[in-house]
Amino acid sequence: MTCTLLTGGFGYIGSHTAAILAENKQKFIILDNFINCKRDVVARLETITNQNIRFYEVDVRETESLIKIINENKVSSVIHFAALKSVSDSLMRPLDYYEVNVKGTISLLQAMKCTGLKRFLFSSTAAVYGEPDFCPIDEKHKLNPLNPYAQTKIIIEKILEDISKADREWSIACLRYFNPIGAHNSGLIGDDPLSVENSNLMPEMIKVVTGSKNYLNVFGDDYETSDGTGVRDYIHIMDLSKAHVTALDYINKNNGINFFNIGTGEGVSVLELIKTFEKVSGLSIPIKISNRREGDCAVCFANPKKANDILKWKSNYDLYKMCNSAWEFVKSNKI
Repeated sequence: MTCTLLTGGFGYIGSHTAAILAENKQKFIILDNFINCKRDVVARLETITNQNIRFYEVDVRETESLIKIINENKVSSVIHFAALKSVSDSLMRPLDYYEVNVKGTISLLQAMKCTGLKRFLFSSTAAVYGEPDFCPIDEKHKLNPLNPYAQTKIIIEKILEDISKADREWSIACLRYFNPIGAHNSGLIGDDPLSVENSNLMPEMIKVVTGSKNYLNVFGDDYETSDGTGVRDYIHIMDLSKAHVTALDYINKNNGINFFNIGTGEGVSVLELIKTFEKVSGLSIPIKISNRREGDCAVCFANPKKANDILKWKSNYDLYKMCNSAWEFVKSNKI
């Protein structure tokens, strides 16, 4: 039986992907250093999957430990989630982002090389495109990072391209995903980061409706969009996680390297998202307009046709369902 290693597997996207793998009766193990996820996610995921989760509390930069873990578990493929991921934080701490994201990935790839492992699914980002020349964005759009976080992802993608050219037996997929929101339908896991700096828009809205913050900061209302706020492609976490499981099946059957945009193909403004969440929760979200953040673009949404056609994947959840699942997670856990 094949076994997949999930690095950063207790994080937001990793944990939901693990839930689907378990549902599909696919064997996996998790590696995480718990730097940005709460430890109770282990028990929550075990409740969802109805199984004991085999995991290792190891940093992805510990190459020798990775080699041992891969050999002990006869790992056949890797899904690499482990990374620092905040745009604003990366502008303040660029060196940390290169250290963890780039060096950590090289460490993992070295461990794979040592163990003869050549199936690799990389968690990339739509941030590699920067300020788009056109929308919806396809995979041929030029890469133009606006921050160190995005730059680390591009560097890793280039490394993977070179590996693929050097050894045709490698099978690699890079998923450039847009803005995941929402939660598992059990209400047990969702977007609940440990670090304040790594908080996305949805967790910030939740802090306001639950009273831990007085208002929501909206960064910029002077963009050239319908309401002046930034437009993004919000995708349900379960749709995104299913894309990983589908891509995993693809790399297990095909060699070479591929890049896939994972999004809905629809742009939604920050204010539209806020209004939808207010409708779902029945609560109001006071906002404060702040200056634009460095490293943010005005409009960014996907052309997911390549993933639709090649992976036979498509998004299914609309914005209301995304917000509703996030709200159910809040109510279930009294966040």
